[in-house]
Amino acid sequence: MEAGSSLHAVETVILLLLVLVAGFAAMAQRIKVPYPIVLVLAGLIISFLPRMPRVPLDPDVVFVVFLPPLLYASAWAMSWREFRRNAIVIGLLAFGLVGFTVWGVAFFSDHFITALDWKAGFLLGAVVATTDAIAATSIAKSIGLPRRIVDILEGESLLNDATGLLALEIGIGIIQGGHTPTLGGGFLRLLYLVFGGILIGLLIGIVIGWLEKFIDDGPVELVVSLVVPYAAYLAGEHAKASGVLAVVASGIYMSRKSTQFFSPAVRLQVNAAWDALTFMLNGLVFVLIGLQLPYVLAGIHGKFSKGTLIFYGAVFSVVLIVLRIIWVIPVFKIAAYIDRRWMKHKEEALQPREVFVVGWTGMRGVIALAAAISVPEIIGDGRSETRNLIVFLAFCVILVTLVLQGLTLPALIRLLGLAGSAGMDPEEIEARRIVLRAAVHHLEEARKHDRHGDEHLYDDLIHRYRHKLAAVGGGEDGDLETIDTESITRSRSILEDALQTERRTLISLRDSGRIGDDVLRTMERELDLAETRYQGTPIV
Repeated sequence: MEAGSSLHAVETVILLLLVLVAGFAAMAQRIKVPYPIVLVLAGLIISFLPRMPRVPLDPDVVFVVFLPPLLYASAWAMSWREFRRNAIVIGLLAFGLVGFTVWGVAFFSDHFITALDWKAGFLLGAVVATTDAIAATSIAKSIGLPRRIVDILEGESLLNDATGLLALEIGIGIIQGGHTPTLGGGFLRLLYLVFGGILIGLLIGIVIGWLEKFIDDGPVELVVSLVVPYAAYLAGEHAKASGVLAVVASGIYMSRKSTQFFSPAVRLQVNAAWDALTFMLNGLVFVLIGLQLPYVLAGIHGKFSKGTLIFYGAVFSVVLIVLRIIWVIPVFKIAAYIDRRWMKHKEEALQPREVFVVGWTGMRGVIALAAAISVPEIIGDGRSETRNLIVFLAFCVILVTLVLQGLTLPALIRLLGLAGSAGMDPEEIEARRIVLRAAVHHLEEARKHDRHGDEHLYDDLIHRYRHKLAAVGGGEDGDLETIDTESITRSRSILEDALQTERRTLISLRDSGRIGDDVLRTMERELDLAETRYQGTPIV
């Protein structure tokens, strides 16, 4: 009976959380505020309601249940071309900034927070040093940040786990055992975390990619796609490497290869299912952050005055923001110099206003809170006050960076003139021209060799393609609907060849680096819809 009651309680809590996610996400859409911010604030408010079920945040649940699929989805959506182009600055942020933040927080804590010494400050810095891939992706895209800034933020937040994990290991070792690892030992450990995690992720991706050759069923593909991130994460953690980087590596690899092993109908089904899954998990994560306030306050209650806690939280959050900006400004100049001098990249360096936005957008999320909660209850001198203060300060940083910075970002990018322009991206326009011209050329060549008397069908298709090409060539959205096949059922094989020509041309543009993965996915979806429509394949 007790087990049944416990199960019913869990079901009730899960149902309540899902209702909150759906309701407040809809509200966020109406008031045009990024839904992570609304969900965090909603969780904060609801946590104070009487008889509200308490939902403690278990770090194991975050790292094992929520983190793998969300990271996998972020890695899947990331453009490999843009990641390579911004590799220098991403590396300087993902690795250098974490170390700079850890030492900066340790110095600040030792000199300005009387309850913390430099050892506890080092541990605190390790907890809050890494930006959150989930928060960065969810908020940055929803407010219309320029694409290159979003690419840099995504790349940084997906990679900086390795250095954050290493810093957390070192911090716990220092405060519990009193020993500091050597520079060489720390560097070797970092190399193993990074390259071990990447290698494990790639191996899993290669194996699953080979198995995908024998699968072409939507539900089965969805199950397989869910297995990959969990398998990569658990394998990476079991090998004492970076489970996060294993997930990221497998996600990037599988995303690149998905153009080869997913059929159009399967790709539409799997993408739709993953969109719903990531939205649900994201929503639960941000609501859970807000619901943790009672636990955070309970741990720190009576140890410090309210004024002292507010002062500590506010000043520490400002210090963390300032540390990021101090690091970001010179790093972009260094990265631009390296790109021009040694990497021979021709991209223009980011303008100072764009660099400032990158510095301002250092959001922390559930990963920082889970890392803080995972700190042992009794550390250092045998008291729990240090650990509780670390959890409280981490919670303050999450609120400030998610809510304050998230709410000010739309106004900031408008003030700086960085708001995204309406209409189709020039790169996408050019890609559409190339793809449509390839299809027209293919149809014209096929018409010359036609022996079945289908010239009129070729003429009709060529006319439709040229109409679409003219609309794109004019720089307008135009009529880009897929070709109506109801009246030309006899031309299905001809149309299939034309669509396959479009698809091959599109993939070759991506593989040669002329377009990014985001443009490919936009146009690939249109081709998938067209192909499933003329084949009469039901789309679930």
